[in-house]
Amino acid sequence: MNASFNYIFDRLCMSYPASEARAIARLVLETRFGLTPIDICMGRDRTFSLEERRDLENIVKRLSQKEPVQYVLGQTDFCGRTFSVAPGVLVPRPETEELTEWIIRDEKASGFSSPDILDIGTGSGCIAITLSQELPQAQVSAIDISPQALAIAQENAERLGAAVDFRCQDILDSPSKDQDSPLWDIIVSNPPYICEQEREDMEENVLRYEPSQALFVPDHDPLLFYRAIGEYAVKTTDGFTWKSTGHTDGKPPGCSKASAYETLL
Repeated sequence: MNASFNYIFDRLCMSYPASEARAIARLVLETRFGLTPIDICMGRDRTFSLEERRDLENIVKRLSQKEPVQYVLGQTDFCGRTFSVAPGVLVPRPETEELTEWIIRDEKASGFSSPDILDIGTGSGCIAITLSQELPQAQVSAIDISPQALAIAQENAERLGAAVDFRCQDILDSPSKDQDSPLWDIIVSNPPYICEQEREDMEENVLRYEPSQALFVPDHDPLLFYRAIGEYAVKTTDGFTWKSTGHTDGKPPGCSKASAYETLL
């Protein structure tokens, strides 16, 4: 391994397990400083300018404070594309990629030419933008309650060349379509579902840096957003089927009150 890798790895081992520190060190060198995996494994290094050395030191400092590497680098990969991310939006999870790929597969298999799609709680825009580009005939809209998130999503859409209609809207206030518009063919969402009482079981870096309003629901109403989305979907789609990822029972993730979910619709 090269000297730069060893420097990052040694510093991060004080805060992370060795395997995670190793993965982060490689990601930093590849993403920010242009080293390849072969460079790192073969011990090839490069000369860093003074500005780059300062940048590296700042990166290591932030990472040592458990800030997610995606925020430190300002980007993350999702379904083969690179998206800008910042503390105002959630870092996309692998399960969200699974959900997006599921929709793409289903739509391509169905042969439906121009679905009308709504992404609720778009965050970085990763779902909406990916659907727009993988289903080019689709009409994709996306809403979020956070102006900061929408600014990041819009920047991602413009940089990636995606046509998505972004709007600032709270799903709890029942967004509506224009009266003359067709029904939504697809509504997709990865809404908040973690009860407040579960905070103590969560990783420190998630609690400190990721937006709480995108994660948590009241303890007394864990199905708050699922219910709102379900009720909205009943009114604005021509029948719908619930889809979630990583849960064989088909219930919303994180919800222990499964029987309540069954009575929603």
